[in-house]
This record gives sequence, structure tokens and C-alpha cells, in this order.
Amino acid sequence: MLLLLVEDDRDLAASVLEYLESDGYECDHAPDGKAALELLQAQAYAAIVLDVNLPRMDGFALCKAMREAGVATPCLMLTARDSLADKLNGFRSGTDDYLVKPFDMAELSARLGALSQRGRHLQRLAVADLAIDLATRTAARHGRPLSLSGREWQVLVHLARKSPEVVTREQLEDLLWPNGAPSADALKMVLYRLRNVVDDGEAQALVHTIRGHGVALRAQAPQP
Repeated sequence: MLLLLVEDDRDLAASVLEYLESDGYECDHAPDGKAALELLQAQAYAAIVLDVNLPRMDGFALCKAMREAGVATPCLMLTARDSLADKLNGFRSGTDDYLVKPFDMAELSARLGALSQRGRHLQRLAVADLAIDLATRTAARHGRPLSLSGREWQVLVHLARKSPEVVTREQLEDLLWPNGAPSADALKMVLYRLRNVVDDGEAQALVHTIRGHGVALRAQAPQP
């Protein structure tokens, strides 16, 4: 089970990582909110442990941003801010649980186990005969595994979360290259490869280009 710990206190982060890994979890670590958001855009996690007082982007802003981006991964805020106002702010931002420092490592592990169990049903997406498992980072069409690059995976998951809505090319470019696409044709190449992987040999295409609007993942082709 892969977790993401977002904590800028290096000593505390090392202690938490050591305990959780000894308890059977795999863990990634981000020292600030911006780094965490980049990881969340590239990798699926079973749960997130999120400090509030972070550099570059605080925990409240990060939680809100990831929820607005469609990231449904269960989140536990871990912070010394223990007022009712802070807790309410956390839940309004989209966190699922709130644990105040100092805390017991065993309680943290137990809460994460419960969160990940409840969140498992959120880790699967489906469009027609396309199945996406966010927890294992795999996708298949009626049982045929799809081999996807990192960027192709990002686009596929984003399109699946928005399905059957149209996603603009600008939105996809911002998803893949927050600092600007490397070339005018970069997104075109990603979409070309994604369409070949998803729709190759299939009677029904799922990746549709809607001219002048963007791209959609859906069973029915757009009407002319």
C-alpha cells in the first residue's frame, strides 16, 4: 500500500516514514505543498498524510487544490493546529480525517488503514469496457492490459474522471506541463500514442477529438 507523507519537519518525517514502513506501508515523501501536488498528479496513492504548516503551499490549500483537480485519495491532516476553527477549515478543504500533534504512531497507522479501506472503491474508474485501477496504476480494455507511459496515464485518468465531458487542450497541457509545454506538438504526440494504445484493434473507439473544443473519453462518438 503506497502512501504519501507531506511534512516539512525532516526529523518527524523520518520517524513517521520509519514507523509506517515497519508497519508494512510503502511511502513517498514531499517536503512542501508544491512538490506534493506534482507527485499527486503523477502517482496514485492509497492515502495521504498531510501537514498543515507547509512551505510554498499550506495543507489547506493543497487539499482544496487536489480535490478541485479530481483527486479523491483519502487524506489525513496531521498538525499541531488543534482549534475547532482549524479542524473545520480542514474538513471544508476536503480532508477525511484530522489528527493533532503530538500523536501516537499506532493510532496514525490504524487511522490510515481505516481510511485506505474506505477509499478503495474510489480507486477504480470505468468507461465502457475500459477499467482503470488507480491503486495498482493499471488499465485494461475487457481484460487486455494497456501499456502506458507516465504522461499517457495522467491524461487517461484525467479524461476518465471527466468522462463524458470534453477536456480542453489547454487543460491537458497545464496538467502535463505546469511550466509550459516543450513544443506545440507535444500534447498531440501524447494523444496520438494514447489513442493507439486504448483504441488499437477495438471495434469501438473511446478517445475522441472534438474539433475546436478538446478531447473526450466516452463510448459514443460525438455527433457532427
